[in-house]
Amino acid sequence: MRVGHGGAGSHGTRPEATGQFLQFVDVRKSYDQKQLIVKGFNLDVAKGEFITLLGPSGSGKTTVLMLLAGFEAVTGGDIRVNGASVTRMPPYKRNIGMVFQSYALFPHMTVSENLAYPLKVRGVPRAEIAVRVKEYLDLVELGEYGDRPPARLSGGQRQRVALARALIFEPSLVLMDEPLGALDRKLREQMQFEITRLHKKLGFTVIYVTHDQTEALTMSDRVAVFNAGVVQQCAPPNVLYEHPENAFVAGFIGENNLIPGKIVGVEGDAVRVALPGGDVVVARRADATLAGEACGVAVRPAKTHIAQAERPHDNRIHAKFTMRHYVGDFIRYYFELPDGSGITAKILNHAAAPRFADGETVSLGWHTADCHAFRTE
Repeated sequence: MRVGHGGAGSHGTRPEATGQFLQFVDVRKSYDQKQLIVKGFNLDVAKGEFITLLGPSGSGKTTVLMLLAGFEAVTGGDIRVNGASVTRMPPYKRNIGMVFQSYALFPHMTVSENLAYPLKVRGVPRAEIAVRVKEYLDLVELGEYGDRPPARLSGGQRQRVALARALIFEPSLVLMDEPLGALDRKLREQMQFEITRLHKKLGFTVIYVTHDQTEALTMSDRVAVFNAGVVQQCAPPNVLYEHPENAFVAGFIGENNLIPGKIVGVEGDAVRVALPGGDVVVARRADATLAGEACGVAVRPAKTHIAQAERPHDNRIHAKFTMRHYVGDFIRYYFELPDGSGITAKILNHAAAPRFADGETVSLGWHTADCHAFRTE
């Protein structure tokens, strides 16, 4: 099999990402010359990396993808591939593969004809086209479907055809814009695995856009979290989850309790925070650093424990029980703090999972390493 984007090894694993292959340098975009949709975007991408642009609708992530593809004009800044600017290069010269949510397959063509099309427009000889189409149909495990029209395929099969068509002319860079958004949960998970498998096997560079945080954390080498046209943090998934830099990232990536409080002391890399009702906790210092400053203490429900005497915690607070939800493999407990704000704990489901009366005061605990103090506006 001749496929081998980016020099994938014979053992079928993705090579280590190296060098500055793609660079965004202070990229800005405005549609009305007044309001910036993308505000000074900077990012270096190594060859072979899988980078996800993650954020809510309207945050600017898809606009960045369209700027890279050449479908939108850059207002300011520069985009470079292998050190050369592509900012003013037309889309057809950028040699970029694209996969869309809508599949964008030609309905009047068979699967094989859809795969052959990008090779034909590039003048690849007919004999080579036939060989390469067969290779890529086998690669996405659709070898027996070449003669079918897209309408006779399932959603997952059509997305695999779209993926094969984006890869068949061997681009070094592949852009994916919400490619799994039209699939149900089971198919999404299957296609996440499929895209990850092909990325590791072929070694191409991916810029992936989604609003689905689980998808981003599962598939990416790094994730750039967008909000209002600005990247809030760009880091590997585990760093985003365990060490968010601000309250937006903490709230957007996974579940988080954000408890209002005020800093009453600074102790190196930690701060002491007074919470409603008088409890004082110690949190890792994020962007809240000054004594007297209002802040929010972020601690994930899975790290929030129903405190027991035999299980000591760095922090312990008191809250009133309000509700209990059974969710299969875990149970979600809801509590209320003295100021009326809520806090949630996720406890693994087991026979001894506690039960409380409505309004009962319960001790909750967590460790300093599992919570962060963020500025609140």
